[in-house]
Amino acid sequence: MWRHGENEGQNGRWARTVRVERATRADGMTGASDSGLPPVRRIVTGHDAAACAIFKSDDLFPTLAIPSGDAAFALVWTTATVPADNNDETDGRLRDAGLTIDQGSVIRIVDMLPGSTSPFHRTNSIDYGIVLSGEVELELDDGAKTTIGAGGIVVQRGTNHLWRNSSTDTPCRIVFVLIEAPAYLHDGVALEEHKP
Repeated sequence: MWRHGENEGQNGRWARTVRVERATRADGMTGASDSGLPPVRRIVTGHDAAACAIFKSDDLFPTLAIPSGDAAFALVWTTATVPADNNDETDGRLRDAGLTIDQGSVIRIVDMLPGSTSPFHRTNSIDYGIVLSGEVELELDDGAKTTIGAGGIVVQRGTNHLWRNSSTDTPCRIVFVLIEAPAYLHDGVALEEHKP
C-alpha cells in the first residue's frame, strides 16, 4: 500500500511500477495467442481502504481458438448489470459469459483468422467493434458489405450480420463491447436473436 510521501512523482502524483506477468495459456504454455498475435494486456483499477485509486491487476493473456476454428477469443471483462456496479469486486473476466450477458455487458478481443467467416448472427445488444489491426469485412443479411481497417469502428445495433477476414495471411484483431439492449421491433414484433 502506498502512503503519502512515498514515491511522490511530478505534480504530487503517485508513481508506481506494476509488474506484468507473462501470458499463460490454458494449456500452461506462455507466449502468443492462438492467432499468432501478441497476448492481450488488461489493467484493472479500483480503490484501497482509504478510497484512493489503485491498480488491482495488470496481466497478460492470450486469445484462444474457439471450437469452430475461425477465430480466437479473449474475454477481458463483464458486468452483471447495466448500469455497471463499481462496488462489485468480482473479477469480470471470471464471470460466465456467452456472446452477451443478460442485463449486463461484455468486452472481449476477437482475432479473426485469415480466410475465416463467422456465421450470421444477431444479439439483443448494442455492440461497439473497434478494429485494432488487419481488415475485416462486415456483411449484412441483404448481402451489403463493407471493409473496416485498423482504426475503424462499427456500431452494431441488433442487426443480422457476419464477419469475414478475406486475407490469406493476416489475422484481424477487434475489440468488441456488447451491452444488453431490448430486441429491435419491426412492425411491433421483436426480431429473434440468432446466436452461433
